[in-house]
Amino acid sequence: MGDSYHVPYETAYPLVPATPDDGERRRVMTDPAGHHHLGVERPQDSGPNRSHGSRLDPWMQSYAQRTAGMTTSEIRALFAVASRPEIVSLAGGMPYLSALPMDTVAATVAQMLATQGLTALQYGSGQGDPTLREQILEVMALEGISAHADDIVVTTGSQHALDLVTRVFIDPGDVVLTEAPSYVGALGVFAAYQAQVAHVTSDHDGLVPQALEERILGLLATGQRIKFLYTVPNFHNPAGTTLSLQRRPQILEICQRHGILVLEDNPYGLLGFDGEPIAAMRSLSEEGVVYLGTFSKTFAPGLRVGWALAPHAVREKLVLASESAILCPSAYSQMTVSAYLSTCDWKAQIKVFRELYRERRDAMIESLSALLPQASWTHPEGGFYVWLTLPDGLNAKAMLPRAVTERVAYVPGTAFFADGTGHRNVRLSYCYPDPDRIREGVRRFAGVVQTELDLLETFGPYDASAGGGGESTSGVQSPAPDLS
Repeated sequence: MGDSYHVPYETAYPLVPATPDDGERRRVMTDPAGHHHLGVERPQDSGPNRSHGSRLDPWMQSYAQRTAGMTTSEIRALFAVASRPEIVSLAGGMPYLSALPMDTVAATVAQMLATQGLTALQYGSGQGDPTLREQILEVMALEGISAHADDIVVTTGSQHALDLVTRVFIDPGDVVLTEAPSYVGALGVFAAYQAQVAHVTSDHDGLVPQALEERILGLLATGQRIKFLYTVPNFHNPAGTTLSLQRRPQILEICQRHGILVLEDNPYGLLGFDGEPIAAMRSLSEEGVVYLGTFSKTFAPGLRVGWALAPHAVREKLVLASESAILCPSAYSQMTVSAYLSTCDWKAQIKVFRELYRERRDAMIESLSALLPQASWTHPEGGFYVWLTLPDGLNAKAMLPRAVTERVAYVPGTAFFADGTGHRNVRLSYCYPDPDRIREGVRRFAGVVQTELDLLETFGPYDASAGGGGESTSGVQSPAPDLS
């Protein structure tokens, strides 16, 4: 291959004047980066001999309708900025991998390759490595789950499992119920499969059962088809809340009564800061729950190993869907995880992560309490995130450029609502920076908020009609200063 080179956008995709001549008409075109431009379609571009697409994207008219729901994640869009060393990033949810015993992990991988390399580098089973599936049973047993290895499907991270479940169940227009707010990666999957997302009110104890019942009845009354409830019950992303033990059987009973599957996504379940792991919803219902798990938070996200535990008939369809997409999950990644679980004290390592993340959470909450008493927040008992509500009149998305200028990054709450609300909300992540870095990031963030409050006092409230949007109408309740 020769040296690569960059073709200027204007050269590769020349724009025609936005003012049409005779026989021409305006149209909005989308460039390869997803930006919209006003261009002109000329007569020779229409009619029976017209080529598909436009001058910006020759394949625009050939894409499937579902691509209209594919949008850039607000979190991924921040990565280029947030990764700069001068920026304190409170945005991304990256595990703190420096806490892993890398010498031990390296030796474990080397031994695995030396003894099983031919198998690890070969194709494998579409359902996943049998040994690893047995070990996953041991992991889930910590959360009270009793299951059979045959009902586990190993996936390329739990995001892949989420995609498979959605592909198997969702037809365009079907409804998915989710907490408000909800995990941005799930919202992206649902949009890609043309599902309608119906948010359900949550509070500090998680999903509100009465609100769920009312939401279901309202949707059914209008003839809509509800396929499943997607929930992150433990140490929620982004809200940091945990579904109370009292509410879990209530939620399951409501869904079972209405014939609605529960999709339980539990990436943070073993990362609680106090006591033993909370029993999973799947431990209460074998047939009504599909459980998603992952090694990304308790071992290493780069290996991309997750799983789905599903009722037998659902499992069969998940395997077929997975095989059609990837043939089989990576044997190398699975055997690396399996060797780690077999030879390393992985339970002790989880305890190390728990203490490390607890220290970081405490640093964030203490800093917020000292520096930002005007805001309110939840108080996470585990996981990676604090969910903050700004004072009245502020707009988290509108003030993000100022925050980046002040060298701090966060994720605006709008990323976590399918309906574009959440403008007063902010997700702050404490998992990756060390405590001193977190304190500095909160100091910078608090300075940005104070500046915005000063501007608000001087010039009045932010004009939502100018392109920002209004306050959150999500129904998520936030307490007095005490983040989560």
